[in-house]
Amino acid sequence: MDHSSEEDTDISESEIEEYGEQAYEKLKKGERELKASGEKYTCPYCPRKRKQDYLYKELLQHASGIGTGNSKKRRAREKANHLGLARYLENDMQNQASSSKPVDDKDPFSSCDHDEKFVWPWTGIVVNIPTQFKDGRYVGESGSKLRDELRARGFNPKRVHPLWNFKGHSGSAVVEFNKDWLGLNNALSFEKEYELNHHGKQHWQPKDTEKSGLYAWVARADDYNAPGIIGDHLRKIADLKTISEMTAEEARKTDKLVYNLTNVLENKKKSLQEMESRFKETSNSISQLAEEKDRLHQAYNEEIKKIQLSARDHFQKIFNDHAKLKLQLESEKSELDLRVQELEKREAHNESERKKLSEEIEKNAMRNSSLQHAAIVQQKADENVLKLAEEQKKEKEDLHKRILQLQNQLEAKQALELEIEQLKGKLNVMKHVGDEGDMEVIQKVDEMLKELREKEENLEEVESLNQTLIVKERMSNEELQEARKELINGLKDFSNRGNIGIKRMGELDSSVFQEACKKKYPEDIEEDKAAELCSLWDEYLRDPEWHPFRVVGVDGDHKEVIDETDEKLRSLKNEWGDDVYNAVATALKEINEYNPSGRYITTELWNNKEGRKATLQEGVSYILDKWKDHKRKRGMT
Repeated sequence: MDHSSEEDTDISESEIEEYGEQAYEKLKKGERELKASGEKYTCPYCPRKRKQDYLYKELLQHASGIGTGNSKKRRAREKANHLGLARYLENDMQNQASSSKPVDDKDPFSSCDHDEKFVWPWTGIVVNIPTQFKDGRYVGESGSKLRDELRARGFNPKRVHPLWNFKGHSGSAVVEFNKDWLGLNNALSFEKEYELNHHGKQHWQPKDTEKSGLYAWVARADDYNAPGIIGDHLRKIADLKTISEMTAEEARKTDKLVYNLTNVLENKKKSLQEMESRFKETSNSISQLAEEKDRLHQAYNEEIKKIQLSARDHFQKIFNDHAKLKLQLESEKSELDLRVQELEKREAHNESERKKLSEEIEKNAMRNSSLQHAAIVQQKADENVLKLAEEQKKEKEDLHKRILQLQNQLEAKQALELEIEQLKGKLNVMKHVGDEGDMEVIQKVDEMLKELREKEENLEEVESLNQTLIVKERMSNEELQEARKELINGLKDFSNRGNIGIKRMGELDSSVFQEACKKKYPEDIEEDKAAELCSLWDEYLRDPEWHPFRVVGVDGDHKEVIDETDEKLRSLKNEWGDDVYNAVATALKEINEYNPSGRYITTELWNNKEGRKATLQEGVSYILDKWKDHKRKRGMT
């Protein structure tokens, strides 16, 4: 047939499926001839190709490779025709093809040397894979793409491993097939396909010709033992075996399997015979039991009939008596129902009243108990607060009196010491000025000595009293500090936002560090950086060896001030600005004032409104006001 006019016109890619179906129908009708001779077939769509004789599987690989391939050199109509051919071979000629399922005992590997050593598992080698130099190394396409192309051509490889070295993709790959005879058949078909296209191993080895496209072959002993990346990889993943060795090993496994199956079969036969014997015995027993069952069943039925007749007469008599009793009971029941309804109404009314009364009693009891408890708690709290306020006020007045008394005693002591010194001076003058026989002078000296002794005795008494007052002042001061601590603990129950609150002396203000880090770091790390910076300077503050202070004279007195020339402080100010510097300086001053030895954070009663240390009276007044507000709110609720 002449189809040249039809094949001259091409089709679009979207029409491949439709024209493939048309080609399939023509092949079914016999418009194209495939059979060449025996088991050989020809491709009706490749008349000019050098290879004209194919086995069934080879022709199927040829048709599938062109029909499903992505080659741009193939026309769309050519792809459609081969797609229809592949479908026809799979659906209509599979049972007819002798090469797909051999029915004779001919060895499919007779053309191979059975003593030739192949790499096992059966492995193919692909070389001359295109690569590109990218980012300092060679890269190429993945092994899965080459595996899919080989599967589409009918070779069915398990996987493809591209080989890489320190330069990147080596341009070579190893194709792994199944370990069975079908895998060897696929590997040899894979090798033959490339040899027919002049891309086999013998075409790759000459170095004097230019190579293009992929070259491939089945790996054998020379590839296994060869130096280089291919040989190294093969020696890692596979062994060398001949077809004869594989056949002998398979025969050994088959003989062993047959032997095992024969033993199993013999055991099964023995078991079957035993089961048949037991079955016969069981069948006889069942037959005897069935006969005995039938006999017992017949006797049972006869006995049941007698019982049923007797029971029927008895039930009829009972039924008649029951009818009479039923009429009598119904009349009595109607009377009882009326009485029950009346009693239920009365009981429901009484129960409802009783529940209401009980609930009211429980509510009143709970309310009285809560009110009494609240009143007791409130009374105790008020008494404690008032008691604390009175005690603090009394202690403050006593302390004030003691301080005034101490001041007066100190002034008296100073005056007495001055007077003693003056008397000593006069006494010395009198000793040097008077004559030795001047009795008047001697008498005055004696009087002055006597007065001096009295003044010294008075001075000792004043010093003893002064020490007593100092001890009392220290005790009073300790009591005041304990009172301030108790007052601070009491303020913890209230908000720290009022006029009077609690301040942690020597603690860094973390918000200043956060604001500084916002200007310097990105949003996602600013909090971490602020925490790190705040923690670092907190460690500096707790270091007792770091004391950045200097002593200066202020109004005739000596005072410690921040040493602005300190290297750490100067670096902090230059890098993070005045706000962070002032926060650290404030914490330093507070630590130096309240805890210079321990250098840890202490709590202090603080006047938030005026920014100073609160007095004890201010703290007590604040707590009293809060308790009054709390008491007034509870009274309103």
